[in-house]
Amino acid sequence: MTVAAIDPARLPGLRRRIVWTLFAVSALGSTGYIAAITGGTLAAAEIAGSAASGGLPTATSTLGTAAAASLLSILMLRIGRRPGLLVGIFGGTLGGAVALAGVLLVSLPLLLVGSALAGFANGAGQLGRYVAADLVPPERRAQTIGTVVWGATIGAVGGPNLVAPAGIVAESFGMPPLAGTYLLTLGFIGLAAVIAFVFLRPEPYQLADPSAVARRPEGTASVSFAAIMRTPTVLVALVALAAGQVVMTLIMTMTPLHLTDHGHGLETVGFVLSAHTFGMFALSPISGRLTDRFGSPRIIGAGLVTLAAAAFIAAGAPPDGGPLLTLALFLLGYGWNLGFVAGSSMLTAGLTLGERTRVQGLGDAMIWTSAAVASLSSGLIVAGASYTVLGLLGVGLLVPPAVVLLAQRRTGPFGRPA
Repeated sequence: MTVAAIDPARLPGLRRRIVWTLFAVSALGSTGYIAAITGGTLAAAEIAGSAASGGLPTATSTLGTAAAASLLSILMLRIGRRPGLLVGIFGGTLGGAVALAGVLLVSLPLLLVGSALAGFANGAGQLGRYVAADLVPPERRAQTIGTVVWGATIGAVGGPNLVAPAGIVAESFGMPPLAGTYLLTLGFIGLAAVIAFVFLRPEPYQLADPSAVARRPEGTASVSFAAIMRTPTVLVALVALAAGQVVMTLIMTMTPLHLTDHGHGLETVGFVLSAHTFGMFALSPISGRLTDRFGSPRIIGAGLVTLAAAAFIAAGAPPDGGPLLTLALFLLGYGWNLGFVAGSSMLTAGLTLGERTRVQGLGDAMIWTSAAVASLSSGLIVAGASYTVLGLLGVGLLVPPAVVLLAQRRTGPFGRPA
């Protein structure tokens, strides 16, 4: 990638535009993606005639996100950040169209292919936080990551709530109600693609803060990818990101069923999940500021403690404990957010651009693969044991990342990565 000269006076305005474009892409893309996985469960069960097939669209879209994280990061290294992100977002738009065709043609394979492609838009939106981080100096990177992640709040709230109205619109055009889900996916991700195509320019690499594109000193030997993976910041960040995703997904996935099995209505389920999504996304700017102020290691530690408290409360909540589960799910969301923002920020520190992009792509692939495994495992754990055991397992799974974090802090300082 070559870097063209840009008038320094224009840089602040161009950087702000890129960050807010990535925020908009995150907001619109997550709305379409979450609508797809919300309605996809119902669509797959209806097409296949079996409730057992209901989880397939979520699993395939999650795996699509994981694949996108790896593939798009390679593309961004070879052809640039802008083209790489556009491939992912336009791929998600195509996914909405293919999934819509699956509903109209009553084809489960088409629905699943479309769901996987929709995951590419989500993968691009997730990688956008790293693109934004490279535009600012180290002391503001976590805050900028938090801003882009904050955009997903709109999708978390809007996506599920738009499915029913979209079904009414679909019926008015003579389509099945569930086709409305993928009209939303096609429309919102398509709009994100248009906004990215128009406003995500020039190439973000050309606007990067000098600290983000620093090269290794002359005469310094290149570092192998295996050696990079063993560095303290990378190791702790990846372990924290994966562990947080697993614990959050395990407990979140089974909480709605746990509530309804013990007599709670859909209003309670909706309120508990709203508290959870609020914790996951709405406080991202605060998480970013805390990370910039205190450093990634401390905030990752705070996230692990918060997740452990959430899992313990969920495990001990009585069957009629709606308020306790609301607290647990909020803490579960915010503990995840603390680790997600701080861990993402840690992956921006101390590496060259090429090294960082490869590691960040691998990190996101790990996150979403972990989410798919946890989602598929949670039901089996509850069926074979109980929701209480699931919560206690969540606490136990947080011990290894805590040990890694403490061990690395003892063997050497992390510094204050932004």
